[in-house]
Amino acid sequence: MALIFQPAEEKSSGAKVMCDEGMMERFDIAQVYALHNLPGYEFGHFATTPGPIMAAVDDYVIHIQGKGGHAAYPHGTRDPLIAAASIAQGLNAIVTRDLDPREDLIVAVTQIHGGSAHNIVPDTAMIAGTVRSFDPDVRDMAERRLREIVAGQAAAFGVSAEVEYERGDPPVVNHAREVALAAEVASEVVGETRVTTEYKREMGAEDFAHMLDARPGAYLFLGAGEGAGLHHPKYDFNDEISPIGASFFARLVETLQPM
Repeated sequence: MALIFQPAEEKSSGAKVMCDEGMMERFDIAQVYALHNLPGYEFGHFATTPGPIMAAVDDYVIHIQGKGGHAAYPHGTRDPLIAAASIAQGLNAIVTRDLDPREDLIVAVTQIHGGSAHNIVPDTAMIAGTVRSFDPDVRDMAERRLREIVAGQAAAFGVSAEVEYERGDPPVVNHAREVALAAEVASEVVGETRVTTEYKREMGAEDFAHMLDARPGAYLFLGAGEGAGLHHPKYDFNDEISPIGASFFARLVETLQPM
C-alpha cells in the first residue's frame, strides 16, 4: 500500500510526471484510488461510475494582430476587437453545428482582452478559453474547427491570428471492477443507501487520469454538503468529511491487504 502525495495537480499535471518517472513500477503499485470532495452533494455520500467520470481538458489562446489608429477614422484601421467578437461567436458553432448532439463537448471563451482608450482602435486583441471532451475524435474535431474558424474570421476582417492550443489531461476513465470494489468498501463505511455507482460524468478535469491510464482503479466523489462550489472564492472545505474519507481509505487497505 502506498499513499501518493501528488504535486502540481491543478495545472502542471503532476500525475503524468510521476507516472513517467516510474512511480508505479518503483513502488509496485497494482491499483490506484482517489477521492475528491464535492460541495453541493449530500454530506457523507459517495458517488462514482464505471467508465468516463471526468473530461479531457485542452486550453487555447488566440492572438489577433490588426492595425490600430484613431476610432474617428476606422477606414484607416483593421480592428482586432471586431474580429475577436466574431471569432468568439463563431466558436459556438463547433458545439451547435459540428458536433453530434449525442456527444459531449464544451468550447468555452473565458477571456477577451484588448484596447486601452475610448477613441483608439488597438493593434491587438486576445481570446482565451478551454475545451472539454471525452471522445478522441471529438477532441480532434474541436481543435481542427477552432483553427479553421479563427483563420476564416481573421481573413474576413483583414487581420492575422495565431492560435496556441495546448492538449491537457485525458479523460478520467474508471475501471468497472475497481469501481464495484470501491463502492462495496464505501458502503461498509456509510451504508449502501449513501453510495451510488451511477453518477453522471462531469466536464471537469483531473490529472489522476494519467494514473488510471497506468493502472486499474477508481475515482470517487465524497459529498461535502451545502456550500460554495469548487474554485469559488467563498469555497470552504468541510472538515467534517475528513474522518469519512480517511475511513474509506483505511477500510480499502484492510480489504485489499488483509493481515
